Amino acid sequence: MVLLICLSLVSCRRDRIDVVPGPIGRVTLAASAVDLPVGGSAVIEFQLAGAELGEVSLRLRDGGEPQEFRLTGVSEGVSPGVFFANISDSGVSGAYSREVCLVAGGAASDYICVNCGQPGFPRAVDTGLPVVFVTTDGGRTPESKGMAVDAVFSVRGGGGCGDMSPHSCSLRGRGNTSWRWEKKPYRVEFRDRVPVLGMPSHGHWVLLAGFSDRTMMRNLVAMRVSSLTSLRWTPRCVPVELVLNGRHVGNYLLTEQVEVDPCRVDVSAEGFLLELDFHFDNERQWMDPHGLSRYSVGIPFAVRYPAPDELSAEAFESVKQYVAAAADALYSEGFADPDSGYARWLDVDSFVDYWLVFEILGNPELSNPASVFFHKDAGGKLVAGPCWDFDCCLRQLGTSVQDLAGILNRYGIWYMRLFRDPAFGRRVRERFLELLPALESVPDYIEQCRQLLAASAELNFAMWNPAEDRWQNKGLLINGDELLGFGDAVAQLREVYLQRLELLKKNI
Repeated sequence: MVLLICLSLVSCRRDRIDVVPGPIGRVTLAASAVDLPVGGSAVIEFQLAGAELGEVSLRLRDGGEPQEFRLTGVSEGVSPGVFFANISDSGVSGAYSREVCLVAGGAASDYICVNCGQPGFPRAVDTGLPVVFVTTDGGRTPESKGMAVDAVFSVRGGGGCGDMSPHSCSLRGRGNTSWRWEKKPYRVEFRDRVPVLGMPSHGHWVLLAGFSDRTMMRNLVAMRVSSLTSLRWTPRCVPVELVLNGRHVGNYLLTEQVEVDPCRVDVSAEGFLLELDFHFDNERQWMDPHGLSRYSVGIPFAVRYPAPDELSAEAFESVKQYVAAAADALYSEGFADPDSGYARWLDVDSFVDYWLVFEILGNPELSNPASVFFHKDAGGKLVAGPCWDFDCCLRQLGTSVQDLAGILNRYGIWYMRLFRDPAFGRRVRERFLELLPALESVPDYIEQCRQLLAASAELNFAMWNPAEDRWQNKGLLINGDELLGFGDAVAQLREVYLQRLELLKKNI
């Protein structure tokens, strides 16, 4: 005999859905498999057509009720007829894989495979990468960047990383252009500081979707290059599989977020963190009239630290005055003087290495500033960095005039003026040659990433098509490799990297 579980169902439109038997309808599941973390929960999305919801239950193929996991709630989605069934691991078994159907409205769905257990047991997702499980309350996902939903976060280890037990968190949307894609990037905010996948403890993390990147490694390679320099901090990151509410949604890059913290951008309470970004969508921001950007009126600066609610009007004005003083010195007649010129205000070595990272990787966003960061400690000089957001680096050569010329960022922001100082140009070339032996090892790292990501790429691109990025770029591909297979795209990335090194040997 099948035991039907009667539930009080919470709706976003009314406090309670009455359980009223209705005519038999059709139950359609949104997925054929769900990964259930040990001791955790997941969500099964389903659609009910032609019937009242009525009683809801889970049923095994033999007609029995599953013991390893249980139905703990059902919530109503925003779209008519869409519901979310929450299931939770009962903690009574180790590894298991069970097929179960969902019974609602007098009808049963197709069977869905519920997997839970130890590494090596049959899983819905097994690419060798860590699997991140995020299960939100009611199966909701953020519908805007400002929306946060409560969630539980856990990790099944892989690739040398250990497991992570379930932790409460909130899930938010993030990004500008990337938020418009169907494959969404997210911010994860824990209630406490926790270490994740071997990275230092913190409360804030980012899941980058990398939708337009056919190689799935542009940010990995960029952070590798950044780590070879003397820049003070480079975000650590780990490629993962993301299972959101029980559904595998592809390859993501779990990374540290750019923010002030002793284990990230380490500045004192009296210091500040700046972002230069043409989107101009921060709360405390201004245009500095010096330098070049896409704006004829100057460069878009914003204060990212201190936070807007902690930044007084006086402190904000002080930050602006420091930036203005640095720019005044840079554009003064004696700007190259090592004592009274720009070197009094800028940490020149950091500005050299920061420029080299962007230029080696063919990232033009110093010229059209987006996700460009500077920071300053109390009593210190303005420091360039950290590096962030290299989704569109190492593009196929020939996609722009700057690519063909070899140098992309000589005239970007303050660098046009810096390169007017012959000493700065010499310093850049000397530093490039000093770094060259380490830079020439990066193709080996690209090959390591190819091997690591190959299985993940097969699953990811069965779900997502990077060529859809054309609708945001006037019908043109962004990176130039979106129509290639994963292996060919990686080979092209490696070739473009080597070409960049050769171009810089000749042009700086």
